[in-house]
Amino acid sequence: MPTTKTNWLGSYNTHQGNDELFSLDNALKPYWNKLFTSFDSLGDSGLMARQKDIDWLLSENGVTYNVYNDPQGMHRPWSLNVVPFVLHQQEWDQVSKGIKQRAEILNLVLKDAYGEGRLVKDGIIPYEVIYGHRGFLRQCSGMELNTEKYLSIYAADLCRGTDGRLWVVNDRTEAPSGMGYALENRSTINRILPEMFTEMNVKRLSGFFQDLNQMLVDADPGKKENPNIVILTPGSHNETYFEHAYLASFLGYPLVQGNDLVVRDGFVWMKSLQGLKRIDVILRRVDDAFTDPLELREDSHLGVAGLLDVVRRKNVSVINPVGSGVIENPGLIPFMPSIAKYFLNEELILPQIASWWCGQENEKNYVLENLSKLVVKRIDRTNRESIYFGEFLNPEELDALKKVIQERPYRFVAQERINFSTAPNLANNTLEPRNIVARAFCIALKNEYSVMQGGLVRVSPNADTIRVSNQRGGTSKDFWIMQDSPIKQEVNRQWQKKTSVAISGLNDLPSLTAENLYWAGRYVGRTLVTARFIRVVIRQMALVQNNSDQPDSEKLKVLFKAVTHLTGTYPGFTVKGQDGTHAMEDPMQEMLSVILDRDRVGSLAHTINMFSNSYYSIRNLWSSDMWRVFENIQKIWNALVEGKDHSVNRILKVLNQLITRLIAFMGLIEESIMVQQGLLLYFIGLQMEQSMLTITKCRALLSIKFDQQVEYELLEYLLTSHESLNIYRYSYRSHIQLEHVLDLVLLDMDYSRSLTYMVNRLQKDLARLPHSEQDHHLSNYQKYVLEAFSKLRMAESTKIAKTKSHNDFKREELVTLMKQLSELLHKSSQAISNTYFNHTDRQNQMFNQSFPI
Repeated sequence: MPTTKTNWLGSYNTHQGNDELFSLDNALKPYWNKLFTSFDSLGDSGLMARQKDIDWLLSENGVTYNVYNDPQGMHRPWSLNVVPFVLHQQEWDQVSKGIKQRAEILNLVLKDAYGEGRLVKDGIIPYEVIYGHRGFLRQCSGMELNTEKYLSIYAADLCRGTDGRLWVVNDRTEAPSGMGYALENRSTINRILPEMFTEMNVKRLSGFFQDLNQMLVDADPGKKENPNIVILTPGSHNETYFEHAYLASFLGYPLVQGNDLVVRDGFVWMKSLQGLKRIDVILRRVDDAFTDPLELREDSHLGVAGLLDVVRRKNVSVINPVGSGVIENPGLIPFMPSIAKYFLNEELILPQIASWWCGQENEKNYVLENLSKLVVKRIDRTNRESIYFGEFLNPEELDALKKVIQERPYRFVAQERINFSTAPNLANNTLEPRNIVARAFCIALKNEYSVMQGGLVRVSPNADTIRVSNQRGGTSKDFWIMQDSPIKQEVNRQWQKKTSVAISGLNDLPSLTAENLYWAGRYVGRTLVTARFIRVVIRQMALVQNNSDQPDSEKLKVLFKAVTHLTGTYPGFTVKGQDGTHAMEDPMQEMLSVILDRDRVGSLAHTINMFSNSYYSIRNLWSSDMWRVFENIQKIWNALVEGKDHSVNRILKVLNQLITRLIAFMGLIEESIMVQQGLLLYFIGLQMEQSMLTITKCRALLSIKFDQQVEYELLEYLLTSHESLNIYRYSYRSHIQLEHVLDLVLLDMDYSRSLTYMVNRLQKDLARLPHSEQDHHLSNYQKYVLEAFSKLRMAESTKIAKTKSHNDFKREELVTLMKQLSELLHKSSQAISNTYFNHTDRQNQMFNQSFPI
């Protein structure tokens, strides 16, 4: 057997005897030997160092996989092993033929299921296999599509059987996931092991994604030169949302959600800032049943009401077509040889697992008699956890499963339990065998299919685990197809046509993306202003702890009440709570709640959480630097919230780190997102929020006249929280005076942190919005901001600083001005939302589509 200088396989123990490294005669395969020979130059320590580099790079780039109900958090870092999965081109060519054949067979089954129904009529497959499958949507019957192939994207899960051949274990047809992760894996490995791609003659993936783009262009019903294409995502909480955002960024398609699209006059339109823009092709990542709440699931908020009617009219192409989930059906497996003969007069090229559909009496009896040796699945994926390994069930569980099968046998299929192959995985500083599943991808291109030269390989989380699942903590591998001759350097072809909605200006920005950008600006502004003010208050509390002040001093009471007003965490420090106690009795307890309680609306923790959600929803616009700073913010903050040290000094340290990183993040936003991508909406949101909070701070700290010493200190706190103390000293070179503070913080036209400056910038930015530029009169949101700006320009610091009389403590003119400005900006914000973000009312079904099968 060939060997390498480094004893990579010295402790490698294949318990089940079926491993990718070895051929049937137990010889090390030449291309695996070549891989390990390449690893010789790295050595043990070098290979482990490259693994750490991969982990770091994936974390830095924010590659995640959302795991539902994960105690470690929803956004789990994506895991990629340094050792790739390797196949030779000669074997892959034959596998590719089999994948293309299977895609064509399923394409014909899909067309027949919603068309003539010949397979059932001619007795090739039983009626229940199709019509008893919950993925069959009668609303799609009789639909004709714009594409030559009904099945545009197909994925096959492959495992190597004991005969040495790759077997098909699953078909994925509804909305196959993994292409984006495969591309990210390749990009990452290419950066960490660049020299090996040339040395190993690894096939490239770029051609496949060019074919994917061309397939979407060709799907345009009108065959226009520049079709409008979008990617429809369920949203940021979907398990593969990273992939949706990644592909949208890579291909240049707008990433939209159901609320971004609307049906009018028999067409699908995207709601943009300017108005409606007609959509030609939708690459969907939303499951069938959720795509149209008008005809399918009425409770869906993910789809587009009326979408199926537009498809029937052939005015839009949906890839894959709605209803394609019916062929994601293990119940078809026992009948695939007959279907291949019926449609193609061919034998299946790729082997598949021996399967027994329980809707047939003999097959059902066999399954019930041998249940402990088989793997049982439902024919549909309505419950993804309903896979039963008979060997792991006790007698009571086996009996319960038998009863379930006997109640509705047509819904179940049983499969032979086979020990599929393992592959080497670097773990615990050594190579060990892990179960793997390789997902291969195939797309329709004109009248044939194109197969990716690689794919996504998923790996079990440990050596003893049979099931391979990312939801269960599995990892992944890059998928290499090697050839003997050197790879020719390809010049990447430009996309042959301009595709998708060309977001060349704000007019084309999807309304939901615009709304997310607007609120992203507001939340980052709220987080920064709140953190700065709380830092000032905590510093004063630290002085109290050091016996430099009295805990019940007048200035602290004012600061505490200002915290409640600024955060909106009422009753807070303002009045007694429902339990009759006052927060002033234990200010530290209330401050900790305002800082750390994620469930308290308005708290700093809640605001940071909203900031995170808003930014994650637009992550397709992010740069890698933005993600790195964002992740760092999350780590710093979570360490405080989840830790036990909540001392004043610890909180101050974290607030300093948080503020510094927020400022860095805001700077990266301006560098990374172009105005036409929506940066203008971010600025509008940011200026709006900072203006409102500036008003709230001034109103809370300056409305009441205090004695000279307290007022001096409150003015200093205001300037400090506003990051304006040094500017004040430079500008006035005097002791702090109220009139000067009002001039600087509220009325200065040239100071970027003054309220007047921010409102004036808000005016200018609002004027650049589509409706503002097109209308010959001011929009409502412009009118309110103009009125606010006018009031500020007419205000005089000497007047608003005064009280009515010497004995009066309330600055009535200042209070009135602040109240008017607050109301005007609130009205402007509402008008912006009404103009650009509001969505159409929900439409209701005229009938109930659910029925018993």
